[in-house]
Amino acid sequence: MAARSLGIGPAGIRTARTIEILRTERGLAQRELAARVTAIGRPMSNTMLARIERAQRRCDIDDLVALAQALRVSPLVLLQGPSAM
Repeated sequence: MAARSLGIGPAGIRTARTIEILRTERGLAQRELAARVTAIGRPMSNTMLARIERAQRRCDIDDLVALAQALRVSPLVLLQGPSAM
């Protein structure tokens, strides 16, 4: 059986962009946001965050919830985009 591609779809790309937009609006470096996420209990390096923001790494549900908490928004905002705020 051939390996199935796990490409990132439109919702994942929108979420990645929204994370980057909100992070920069809050004046946070990637390492600062990654540290906040880690402090919440979801270990994340700035490299992992950079890959999520560039849509090179999937943002699983646990990452999504921790990132939303660290950015002080609802996970729904990350999924729908900044216009959902």
